Amino acid sequence: MGRAVQSAEPRRDPRTASLDRAHGRNAARRRLSRPPAMDEITLSVRYAALLDRCTFPPAGEPLLCGVSGGADSLALLVLAVAAGCDVTAVHVDHGIRPGSESEADVVAAAASRYGARFRSESVAIAQGPNLEARARSARHAALGPSAALGHTADDRAETMLMNLLRGAGPDGLAGIRPGTRHPILGLRRSETEAVCHTEGLDPVMDPSNADPSFVRNRIRREVLPLLADVAGRDVVPILARQGGVFAELADHVRVEALEIDVTDAGALAAAAPAVARVAIREWLRQDDPERHPPDGATVERVLAVARGEAVGTEIGSGRRLRRTAGRLRIESAPASENLH
Repeated sequence: MGRAVQSAEPRRDPRTASLDRAHGRNAARRRLSRPPAMDEITLSVRYAALLDRCTFPPAGEPLLCGVSGGADSLALLVLAVAAGCDVTAVHVDHGIRPGSESEADVVAAAASRYGARFRSESVAIAQGPNLEARARSARHAALGPSAALGHTADDRAETMLMNLLRGAGPDGLAGIRPGTRHPILGLRRSETEAVCHTEGLDPVMDPSNADPSFVRNRIRREVLPLLADVAGRDVVPILARQGGVFAELADHVRVEALEIDVTDAGALAAAAPAVARVAIREWLRQDDPERHPPDGATVERVLAVARGEAVGTEIGSGRRLRRTAGRLRIESAPASENLH
């Protein structure tokens, strides 16, 4: 069970400084280098240009914001308040980094300063492979599907390239979709850092962001700068525009894919390959939502089974797909069996 903490009722006027003093100026509050004296109107004027590129819900509506304490999520909190939303900052502690509890204190202090509510959730992550991916999935599950996340245009570009390397279809190549789930997706990482600097916020630094063993970090630090050098310009806006094109294509194809009975091998084999691939991806993703979407090679193997080129294939996570009497079904795969 997560621990639930609610800050004082929102007070968006300069007197919040006295509230901060009453709370004892603990270590988390010392990370805020200036007194909490910013109201919603001042913020909305200060960040009007940025808010024009954000997709927050209408002013006054409740909004859960996932706030880790990093620059992007702290900027999300500030801008959500500036947009007039009734904000609750939610911090999820994975417990996989030393000192993670103090990160919750940083978020709580920032929420109090900006008149937002605060809630902390704790999740248990078992050690093992794909730790970061599993922690991210657990965080998203704890936040729920309606919580706003602090992803930026840079995150979208990185995600598109990661999905390209996995052999993703149009939906994966669209990257992160804009909307109220990702209200600051139109901003750059440099802009969220600038918001924190302007507000005197000291973001939590995640050491894993510098770990070259993670593909995303190498794309961020090596691939994107190389692409910019080759292209002679910043490629993140280009990738963002292409993401929009792929999103439109994916939405169009998905409408057709949803009409297919994906367990009918004949129907899959007869469908246009692009439509069949999307139908297969959706099926496999729904069967195992904790993992990344299936890669291109897995989708092609399933399509081969539907066409009668194989009787079955492994599809990952200890599962296999088998064709029997023209129907496809997913079942547990014995460790020793190899069907493809």
